[in-house]
Amino acid sequence: MACTCEVIGLACIVALILSISAKAPYQMRMFIVYFGAGAIVMLCVPFMILRPRDYRNALVPSWCFRQLCKLMGITMEVRGLENVRTNHGSVILMNHQSALDLCVLSYLWPVIGRATVVAKKEILYLPFFGIGAWLWGTLYINRSRKSDSINSLQKEAKAIQQRNCKLLLFPEGTRNSKDTLLPFKKGSFHIAMQSKCPIQPVIISKYAFMDDDKKTFRPGHALIQILPEIPTDKYEKDDMDKLIDDCRNIMQAEYTKLTKEGLALNSKKRA
Repeated sequence: MACTCEVIGLACIVALILSISAKAPYQMRMFIVYFGAGAIVMLCVPFMILRPRDYRNALVPSWCFRQLCKLMGITMEVRGLENVRTNHGSVILMNHQSALDLCVLSYLWPVIGRATVVAKKEILYLPFFGIGAWLWGTLYINRSRKSDSINSLQKEAKAIQQRNCKLLLFPEGTRNSKDTLLPFKKGSFHIAMQSKCPIQPVIISKYAFMDDDKKTFRPGHALIQILPEIPTDKYEKDDMDKLIDDCRNIMQAEYTKLTKEGLALNSKKRA
């Protein structure tokens, strides 16, 4: 345990150095994100085991990860808390940009309600983080086997109805840092219509301080906007494509608006 604490302390020192230097290597900052997340979860796993598959297990790791991000100079602002309804379940749709979305989840987890994340099965095998995420209720699906994915998501549809769960999904299906959202996959919409629950879009502004292609990663600020719920009861089964288009149009408009504001804020900070 003493050795582990020393490693965590070293990671925090490195993160502090990175927060001072805007020109710190991209690879080093990404290492801190991955290593920090794994180390934090590793320390929390013994306590999580006491109540497995409970969303509250993620509250302490979320707080720790937010502090780590702040040490690196990464801050986020959550807006639209008045749109959160904890008395019923919903499908929450988020745009997916990079591994830094872990920081977004750490900001949302304490405020969104009884949350559950859907992730690809490969995440389960990440050291420490995978088992930790399972302990706080993450649903792992095997995307290469359609029958497994459908069965797992059907279980989550029941959880939404019975336990008022908030199911967090990335409808694009893969990371995307472009100005335009990718076409949405139908899985999350099937769940929403099957469970007769609303859809709640959550938009994250483009990470103006980060570029995976150019390998740049500076300190910066991101905006998270929780939009009002979109009822699904007015859509019939044959209206699936219309529901997808309506949701994507709403999210794209907010993404464009939020990204423009985010770019201005980050430019002002660097000036």
